[in-house]
Amino acid sequence: MTYKDAGVDIDAGNELVKRIKKFAPDIGSFGGLFPLGDNYLVASTDGVGTKLKFANTLGRHETIGIDLVAMCVNDVITTGARPLFFLDYYATAKLDIDSAENVIKGIALGCEEAGCVLLGGETAEMPGFYNTNEYDVSGFAVGVVSKKALIDGTKIKAGDVIVGIPSSGVHSNGFSLIREILHRNETPLSATIDESGVSLGDQLTRPTRIYVNKIHDMIKEAPLKGIAHITGGGLVENIPRILPEKLGIKILKRSWEIPHLFRWLQSVGSIAEKEMYRTFNMGIGMVVIVSSKDADKLCQKFDDLSIIGEVVADEGVSLV
Repeated sequence: MTYKDAGVDIDAGNELVKRIKKFAPDIGSFGGLFPLGDNYLVASTDGVGTKLKFANTLGRHETIGIDLVAMCVNDVITTGARPLFFLDYYATAKLDIDSAENVIKGIALGCEEAGCVLLGGETAEMPGFYNTNEYDVSGFAVGVVSKKALIDGTKIKAGDVIVGIPSSGVHSNGFSLIREILHRNETPLSATIDESGVSLGDQLTRPTRIYVNKIHDMIKEAPLKGIAHITGGGLVENIPRILPEKLGIKILKRSWEIPHLFRWLQSVGSIAEKEMYRTFNMGIGMVVIVSSKDADKLCQKFDDLSIIGEVVADEGVSLV
């Protein structure tokens, strides 16, 4: 089974980005840059995708708010920026005040963790547009970084090291494929898939990790040449986004412990290995690229990091 089988065509999304570059030539990075004096404002927008289906089923609306903030601010910090403020858009067929309040509560909690202000938002009630009792959310984050401190990947070279930072779970990507797997196998969200006893629903709805403080702690310890947020497209699609031309990556698959949830999804869904790495974060939610010397320094300072690969002189991605 593939992500495309579940209705999500990554190649079509990539083609759209290529086509619209004639209207917005600077798109394609994790965050958009706006020069302002000696600084850049860094902006990003995102949603939570079909993870919302699980939130509705389980009534986990607060965690969705945290997911929404995480998806946006994690993009902003790939430049070395600090998030400043956040806005949200909440749309539904019929407003459920309790659900909406819990989503906004989660957004406020996420903003607090990210160190930014919830500045405002919009609530839209659109009968006939959405299914009853369903809603969609989008977020918009803006941060700031000095031009001297900007991290943009231009200093990356062959031989540099890829350091992975663990995810909290699936985060907020790949859920259309997960839903298709569960549907085909008639697996309920109440099922347990490992010895932890934690239900599948609980594992899938863990909030996306917010990496703001972690990344800035790492910036204090060593010069980071590039930062990638591992979202839709997984490790295979997202790390190359920050590389200069004519460079590629080699991922060492056995260099970190892949959470059992991903192994279970692969087995039950009969998903090819490369498709897994192109769809899911596989337990790595952010990566930084640094020199080999600085990689060792960071791994000694932070015990949750793993060296998961290296930059190579040939374009493309290899999984070894």
